[in-house]
Amino acid sequence: MDFLGPLDIEIFIKLILAFVLGVIVGIEREFAGKEAGPRTYSLIAIGSALFTILSLDPNFSGENARIISQIIPGIGFIGAGLIIFHQSKVHGLATAAGVWAMAAVGIAVGMGYYAVAVFSVFLALVVLYIFRKIDFDDKIKSLVYKDKNQK
Repeated sequence: MDFLGPLDIEIFIKLILAFVLGVIVGIEREFAGKEAGPRTYSLIAIGSALFTILSLDPNFSGENARIISQIIPGIGFIGAGLIIFHQSKVHGLATAAGVWAMAAVGIAVGMGYYAVAVFSVFLALVVLYIFRKIDFDDKIKSLVYKDKNQK
């Protein structure tokens, strides 16, 4: 067994891709002034990718899907810690959803679905950046409250 063989290089490339994708989404969150930034998003993507890669190892004697399926509740625990209810408003919900989506991106990278992972990050950036700029939430709330007040 080589210390640094072709399989190791492939794993390094996967981890680097997961890191880069996590940093990209994390930078958007940092610019938005949110709690989780590049460190959080990249660590979640790297961790999810690494757990996935390890679960696919032929030397692993357990059920491979079990490791991947346990990433989801683990990330749910982290996401729950990001959600804050303060003064009748929920804060951090989009951040928690972003962390959850980034775990899925890490899993996709770990399984070798590179194009799917990159496209998912593109879609996440559309949701996080463009929807924030358009401010859909406030527009929808104003329409709902306007309709209620007219009745």
